[in-house]
Amino acid sequence: MPIRPQYRRVSALQRQFFNREGILEAYDEELEAVGDRPRILNVVGVGGIGKSRLLQELRNRTPDTYRTARLDLQLPTMRQQEDALAVLRVEFGAQGVQFDRFDIAYAVLWQRVHPQLQLNPKTTPFAEESEILSKILDDAMGLPVFGTAAGLVRLTGRAIKNRKRRQRIEADPTLHELDSLSNADLGHAVSYLFAEELRASAAERPYVVYVDAYEALVPTPLPGGRAYGSDAWLRDLLGQLHGGLTVLASREALRWAAYDPEWASVIRRSDIDGLPMAARLDLLAQAGITEIPRQRSIAEASAGVPFYLHLAVDTHLQNASRPGHTGTSEEIVQRFLQHVAPDEVRILELLSVARTFDFGVFQAVGRTFDLPANLLTWESLTAYSFAYPLPEGWFRLHQLMIGALQRHLSPAVKRHVHAALRTHWEELADRMERGPARSTGLARLSPLREAVYHGLHAADITPEQIHRHADRAVVLHGRQSVDGIVKDLRDHLAAAGADGDEPTGEGRDGAADLRDAADCLEAEARLDQGDAAGAIELTPCLDRPVRSPVSARLALAGANARRIAGESTLAASIFERVWEEHDGAARAAAGFCVADIRMWQGDFRSAFALAEEVYGICAPDDAVIRGDLKRLMHLGHRFLMDFDSAARLLAEAEAEYRTAQAVIGLANVRTNQAELYAFTDPAAAVEAAASALEVQRDIGAQHEIGKAFTAMAMAQTRLGQYERATSSYLSANAALDRAGYRSGRARADMFRAFLLYRQGERAEASGLLLHAAREFEACEVYPSLILAIRNAAERLGLGGEELTALADRARPTVRPLGSPAELQDRMDAVLSMFLEENA
Repeated sequence: MPIRPQYRRVSALQRQFFNREGILEAYDEELEAVGDRPRILNVVGVGGIGKSRLLQELRNRTPDTYRTARLDLQLPTMRQQEDALAVLRVEFGAQGVQFDRFDIAYAVLWQRVHPQLQLNPKTTPFAEESEILSKILDDAMGLPVFGTAAGLVRLTGRAIKNRKRRQRIEADPTLHELDSLSNADLGHAVSYLFAEELRASAAERPYVVYVDAYEALVPTPLPGGRAYGSDAWLRDLLGQLHGGLTVLASREALRWAAYDPEWASVIRRSDIDGLPMAARLDLLAQAGITEIPRQRSIAEASAGVPFYLHLAVDTHLQNASRPGHTGTSEEIVQRFLQHVAPDEVRILELLSVARTFDFGVFQAVGRTFDLPANLLTWESLTAYSFAYPLPEGWFRLHQLMIGALQRHLSPAVKRHVHAALRTHWEELADRMERGPARSTGLARLSPLREAVYHGLHAADITPEQIHRHADRAVVLHGRQSVDGIVKDLRDHLAAAGADGDEPTGEGRDGAADLRDAADCLEAEARLDQGDAAGAIELTPCLDRPVRSPVSARLALAGANARRIAGESTLAASIFERVWEEHDGAARAAAGFCVADIRMWQGDFRSAFALAEEVYGICAPDDAVIRGDLKRLMHLGHRFLMDFDSAARLLAEAEAEYRTAQAVIGLANVRTNQAELYAFTDPAAAVEAAASALEVQRDIGAQHEIGKAFTAMAMAQTRLGQYERATSSYLSANAALDRAGYRSGRARADMFRAFLLYRQGERAEASGLLLHAAREFEACEVYPSLILAIRNAAERLGLGGEELTALADRARPTVRPLGSPAELQDRMDAVLSMFLEENA
């Protein structure tokens, strides 16, 4: 067993050899120069030269008048913007930085990618560390809180008593813009507000950010210094860190001037060279290695790289009685392994397979391979110089030691270790889903992402299992954990291609299935971000088999992207094919999509029959999709103007959503109630629309806001409140245009034409009716409304040949539940409501 007290004393003596005068001088100068622009000290050196240890030593010697925080990019989650910002926020927050505006913005971003969840202390990142978020959630007393900027700023007014602090939040222009930003722009705004909060705190106390292992984020820069954009978020963040210093360690010098020449004035390079011979000999002597020939042998073999010197010291502390000769750095590693107890060597070899490990991972590996997994062995292993401590009891091994250790493992043993680690991470995820106390920092590492990573390398995970893990990971750790799974998949496939081997034991088809799994997850993420073009790019082939759950989900993502882009017929054909050919987990979603698009295209009979069929195959826990199906049938009956049936189905949809606690579904029910009342009770519709607007504004759903304003305007028209109706239609149009909801805008224009007619503006009403009918045909939706427009125009004496032709093309596509004559009678009654002032 190593003599740990002696080792710790040696470590303290070694520190002087990291105080290389040039770097220390540069660091001190940069600290002194901290001011109103970003500053980056780029510490450059080969692997093993001691960059990580140097960053820690620099942090330790930084005066207490500075706040400090560290990012270790060796950790997979730290390579993603959301997790990196959360870690920095927690570290700086513990040192007194107030992050009110950033916390609100981060919650908005988190909610944007988790619309199905509510903000609460368990699932929302650093909610317990954030004073403002914790107060908002406490004041809510268990009631739902939905994370939009408008809603959170309003709740802040109740939660924060300090008037100056409250006014700073309420008056912030960036916060007021968040709800209208795209997801990409929202990410930029979150980084901006983080930097702004740090800048404000720097007046009282400047700060230093340490970024380790940049090469893990950008392993292979492109010619000229560009790096595939994987470091774009880091450049965006560091370029805004005024009032502080960033120390960034990398194996190669940053060449960010390839993006913007101004980086040249921000970045200062400082190289770490190998320790000089005198320093190597002195370090070894202080560690107890005093024999001159042995000192010289180790010093020359190490090439001045501290990693090898430390390892030689570890070897000496293990067994000083067997000095031996050392000729190369590899021999230093091998001699160390020879002098460590066999059980320790074996467990180190096995732990080298894990990206990070804690005592739980250590115990899981030990139990699997019948090796010592007690606390004494753990403390012995984690005391070695190559075991880097991380927050909350986690560790990672130095990359050079990982390579040396893994050379001793056969492929079969590696796969066995990966399989054991996959099981461990899956069990941890199961425990987290059962509701453990939430923690921060490195615990934000997604266990399901790690399970997928190890499953890939164990070659024992299927694409379907990857998708199930991704779906669970979204709930546990957010969209960024799924982004991490996609990155691991891409890296795994790229490495397999580079080696000329398939990444699984399933042959070429297995690799193709993994690529489909990655494409599908990324395409779904693009759709969540409103990037239909990006999703289409990821789904270029739409005629492939859809029998597997992964291929079916990929096809549905491609079809939804094309529907958003206006290709309704193509989308419908894909939905139909998935529904007909797939018999797995994605079939219910496909059936809903088919029924939905059939209804909008006028085939009510087929849509309703299919909706009932899909409802029948839904699993008991599919309450959300059952609610969607009930709401779909409600909308169909409303378009057929059967308002009693519509009201019954809407109540049934609401009950399903309440069972599932579906915030979005319940909010949309509010909008639908207002729309229904516009036909049945206009006075109640105005009140219901106002209620729906309050909810939808909190969510930020522009298309639903537009629909609620349309319902309000329709009701105000019937009530004779023409000025208010005109104003409501203007608000509806603005929201619908922001959403790009072309058919929704056309429907609002149709009913606005009736208002114009009541106001005596016949020509304008005629033109608007024709425009709405053209839009419906172009979007391939609402043929029944085209018939309603033609009937209204005929009644008002505003008809024409083009409108008649549009109606003639639409008529054959309408298949109501009853007879066309019955639909005509109901249509005439509804038109009378809007065309006659006494209706």
